[in-house]
Amino acid sequence: MTSSSSGSCRFADYFVLAGIDTDSGLEPDELSALCQWLEAQRYGRSQDNPCPNKASGENFDQSPLRRTFKSKVLAHYPQNVEYNPFDQDAVNMLCMPKGLSFRTQAESRDPLFHSFLITREDGSRTYGFVLTFYEEVTCKQICSAMQTLYQMHNVEQYSSVYASSSCSMDSLASSIDEGDSTSLAKLQRYNSYDISRDTLYVSKCICLITPLPFMQACRKFLLQLHKAVSSQQPPPLPLESYIHNVLYEVPLPPPGRSLKFSGVYGPVICQRPGLTELPLFDFPLREAFELLGLENLVQLFTCVLLEMQILLYSQDYQRLMTVAEGITTLLFPFQWQHVYVPILPASLLHFLDAPVPYLMGLQSKEPNDRSKLELPQEANLCFVDIDNHFIELPEDFPQFPNKLEFIQEISEVLLHFGIPPEGNLHCSESATKLKNLVLDDLVNDKKNGNLTANTINMYELLKGNETLARLQALAKRTGVTVEKMEIAPPPAAAKEKDTKCQCSEEELRDYKLTVQLREVFANRFTQMFADYEAFVIQPTQDMDSWLTNREQMQNFDKASFLSDQPEPYLPFLSHFIETQMFATFIDNKIVSLWEEKDPLLRVFDSRIEKMKIYSVRIPTLRSSNYQKCTVLKEAAQAIEQRLVKIDHTAIHPHLLDMKIGQGKYEQGFFPKLQSDVLSTGPTNNNRWANRSATAQRRKDRLRQHSEHLALDNDLKEKYIQEARSIGKNLRQPKLSDLSPAVIAQTNWKFVEGLLKECRIKTKRMLVEKMGHEAVELGHGEANITGLEENTLIASLCDLLERIWSHGLLIKQGKSALWSHLLHYQESEEKREAMVETPGEQMSLYKKRPSLAAGPERRRSDSGLNLPTLRVSLIHDMRHVQHMSEIKTDVGRARAWIRLSLEKKVLSQQLKQLMFNQALIKKLYKRYAFLRCEDEKEQFLYHLLSLNAVDYFCFTSVFTTIMIPYRAVIIPIKKLSNSITTSNPWISVSGELGDTGVMQVPKNVLEMTFECQNLGKLTTVQIGHDNSGLLAKWLVDCVMVRNEITGHTYRFPCGRWLGKGVDDGSLERILVGELITPVVEEDLSKQCRTPPQLRSPTVTRRLSITSLGGKTGKPNAGQIQEGIGESINNIVKHFHKPEKERGSLTILLCGEYGLVSALEQVFHHGFKSARLFQKNVFIWDFIEKAVTYFETAEEDEESQENLLQLKACSATFCQYVNAITAAPRNIGKDGKLQLLVCLGARDHLLPQWIPLLAECPVISRMYEDGALLRDHATVNSLIRVLQTLHEFNITLEASLVKGIDL
Repeated sequence: MTSSSSGSCRFADYFVLAGIDTDSGLEPDELSALCQWLEAQRYGRSQDNPCPNKASGENFDQSPLRRTFKSKVLAHYPQNVEYNPFDQDAVNMLCMPKGLSFRTQAESRDPLFHSFLITREDGSRTYGFVLTFYEEVTCKQICSAMQTLYQMHNVEQYSSVYASSSCSMDSLASSIDEGDSTSLAKLQRYNSYDISRDTLYVSKCICLITPLPFMQACRKFLLQLHKAVSSQQPPPLPLESYIHNVLYEVPLPPPGRSLKFSGVYGPVICQRPGLTELPLFDFPLREAFELLGLENLVQLFTCVLLEMQILLYSQDYQRLMTVAEGITTLLFPFQWQHVYVPILPASLLHFLDAPVPYLMGLQSKEPNDRSKLELPQEANLCFVDIDNHFIELPEDFPQFPNKLEFIQEISEVLLHFGIPPEGNLHCSESATKLKNLVLDDLVNDKKNGNLTANTINMYELLKGNETLARLQALAKRTGVTVEKMEIAPPPAAAKEKDTKCQCSEEELRDYKLTVQLREVFANRFTQMFADYEAFVIQPTQDMDSWLTNREQMQNFDKASFLSDQPEPYLPFLSHFIETQMFATFIDNKIVSLWEEKDPLLRVFDSRIEKMKIYSVRIPTLRSSNYQKCTVLKEAAQAIEQRLVKIDHTAIHPHLLDMKIGQGKYEQGFFPKLQSDVLSTGPTNNNRWANRSATAQRRKDRLRQHSEHLALDNDLKEKYIQEARSIGKNLRQPKLSDLSPAVIAQTNWKFVEGLLKECRIKTKRMLVEKMGHEAVELGHGEANITGLEENTLIASLCDLLERIWSHGLLIKQGKSALWSHLLHYQESEEKREAMVETPGEQMSLYKKRPSLAAGPERRRSDSGLNLPTLRVSLIHDMRHVQHMSEIKTDVGRARAWIRLSLEKKVLSQQLKQLMFNQALIKKLYKRYAFLRCEDEKEQFLYHLLSLNAVDYFCFTSVFTTIMIPYRAVIIPIKKLSNSITTSNPWISVSGELGDTGVMQVPKNVLEMTFECQNLGKLTTVQIGHDNSGLLAKWLVDCVMVRNEITGHTYRFPCGRWLGKGVDDGSLERILVGELITPVVEEDLSKQCRTPPQLRSPTVTRRLSITSLGGKTGKPNAGQIQEGIGESINNIVKHFHKPEKERGSLTILLCGEYGLVSALEQVFHHGFKSARLFQKNVFIWDFIEKAVTYFETAEEDEESQENLLQLKACSATFCQYVNAITAAPRNIGKDGKLQLLVCLGARDHLLPQWIPLLAECPVISRMYEDGALLRDHATVNSLIRVLQTLHEFNITLEASLVKGIDL
């Protein structure tokens, strides 16, 4: 938002004159002509009849008046300013982005104003304000050249018209009679120039280049300068006096002050905000809201905040600039950090290839030529058609927090100033006709677009005139359409000045509206980030060390910040805090520890302080209640006061020491200025500077100026740019040198930037995902949330789309990556179709081993196993193509990336895609990222690192799709009963649902089934009906695999199913664990995060592993530790956000779950396992206890204790009886598991444990040293179990099926 240097105290740095160079004559603008020709080729025109002379920039299809000719900077004053060197090529290109424009007396020649900016490599800016007008061509050679071009053009047109009709003379004659003659006549009438009959005019422009964007003042000054040239009377003083005055004698107003200086016919006012106000912005925001409408503007604002690619599209350069500057000023306190080119010259169209976030403005040729505009990157593009009031948004991006209330508040401000929130001149059919009137000239003759028709005056006038607006509304209501409307421009005298205010009432209203709208936007950020400072991680080292290691540093505690925010804000904020603009904002905050605060940051922090002091609202700081802006009135008053009472007046223009006879006034022609008087300032060292009381005050003003301009080009800027920026060093392409070498260098920077971004993103994903072990980072345990993970994956998808769109030649649809995949699929399917015999098919696979993951592995010795899942890029694509839920190419590409990431084959499959050289050469330009061999290898290496962690980013997002599963039941082979004669069944459950009971065909141990996505699998119920002779069945485990993602779960059993064997169970509930496939390629070797289902620390895990193993019985200490850990895992489960919790069943019934830990307590000291050759189970003890409680007589214990005991034992008996009576064939261990789960759910375990410990049955069934007979251990167990009381435990339906309580 800032300018070139604190050295500038002058209002304007340069005055520039650009136009036709009569010495060099008519030179075709080769770059723009070449771009036009390339576009024509791209749109499929003139394939058979290519451009006759593209090298020289000629184009005979276009009439000479519409062709592009080179403009030149004819003069600029002064020659050079030390702190702002003059960039001639850039200024010429931006003053006349389409080159010179020619007209005849028959066409409109109204002057047109536009502005531009030049962004330097350090991010500083210079602004340009341009008035383009027409001057009669007096040079006979140029008129003759135009006549010659027309003669050649007409010959070309005639021959093409006749060639297109039939060859016979009859048809030729008839075609001339019937219609071609009329079209030719039209062509001649609208696109003709005859030197004897017509007057030729050519465009010329005058321009002011300033350090700060005083748009209104510059426009007024330039309009008065032009009026002096076109007026019948000469101006009061020579034009040199006014130009010299504005260049050398008008200072910049100090912050918080206003300034008046003299134009040719009247005063010009400008004002500058104070140091505590929002930064200077002089473009009318009213226009941006009228052009886009409020809803569209808020959507665009959200896209800019999330750093998407933004392309503005309009026929009018000033509209592009108004919307671009308007939307970036609303970002306060944040700043756009990437490529920013509000007006993209025709010769820089290749910059739309940029694979980085950008904000660019492109001039459209015709009102409705969006369909012809082919863009390389559309997956993450926000396309804004300003003229047609239309915005094309990227897919599924989050909405701005409190969007509806926010829009409501802005609407109130707009309506207060009489602006319709839906925008202006776009709201109805008659309005469209009115707009078409305005653009009529442009539509009909496809003119250059640099200058518009005279009806624009009517449009400008209509916007400001209430009477005409009312008439228009009346016409709309009554259905009257105005076919033709011509309104003369208002005379200067008509704009009456307010007696109090120094500027017009309309200007004052615009100033007030602009500042109030900006305050509403700024207030949203003040509310949302009121406590951001609490989450900034303060550095412990000095500034140099911090800057050097900036990239490795964690600067902001994102996880804690998000956990503190209201739920509705999270989708937006989780994306926003990953942006470059937020990172730079936090960097500036940290750097302010050592240096002076960034001006924007200082204003923002002071607002937060003020908000905390004035409103005692600290407790509600984090609520999502919408808080309106309260300072609208004060903001408007501050501006009004400055405009009513002018603080400074610059000295008036005066006669200069000029040579007599030069600069003679001639109406309609801008005079040749005397360079000697304009090239240097006054010798008396600037009278306005001497007015300041002391040198100290002058120093203060310079300091304030530099603060407001924020131009720090020292170490800080250098390091922060190097460390943080990816597209920052390319904020604006160099306009001065467009040689192939420079373009190649620019693209090389893009490639390097993409690689760096890939490294940062994959590293961040790994660190966050492995947060379980990354406690040393200082954020405690597991600080990634599902929301954050989703944000990071979406950001990776966006990066891949940008990489695949860089240097793209051929694309289908909006996604460059999916387009490449489709081309690859087509080529592979063709190759497969060519191979017909099986032998040849085999040889094909030998040639291309990457298609399959290798031959199927040998079945395991233990018998059945799952066949190897074939890893194939084409198969994965087909899975995605069959997903009817996804409707767009961008969606399909993202689904494919998520699937590959979950399967851990993303790097492998992209390698397959990237090393199909023939296809890459066909689809991509030489400089594309995908054709840089070393960078490709590094890129794949970074992606390969993601195989170290487990993602469920496909399964957890596409929850409604149908997925094929394969299940294998693996019996223990060494015993004869591997096959059963009974009828087995299974039911598979996951986090998202279950399959219900499915019958397994007899003697078939493998089955496939399809059902809606079950999510991560949790349990399998397996059982049989006990029929036939061989009804007993010893099952080792059940394996279930998701056939799309390849995730395989093992459900260990190792027990009998059958009556009279083991615990007599006919069905068991098995709890699963995800198993890691051994990948045969060099993918991830053995790197993997520990299983999510295990307890976190290694030492404890070892102790628990020994619980039931062959290493002997666990001792009391190990058992107690196991209980503590199982409870601890459940507590941690409930402290995670709801969406991140995973399966509670595993923590209850899994290998180291609560049930298993309590079983160890019950087993400790349990008397001999066999009694009369029959196994004794814990459940037998439970049943004996129930019998005792039901038959026991009342003791002599106190009445109160007795009542408590009776109530407690009654519930215990009720639960045990309900489990026994359930219509399920679960065995004794299964019943114990169920009892523990129900007791945990209903918070009854701490009551039941002492009940069992006090029960007399215990002395018969337990040894004296048993844990249950030790009072201290029992009391400690009760205390530990009571910690579960605060949690609401919900049991999976598969566990409690059939239990009636």
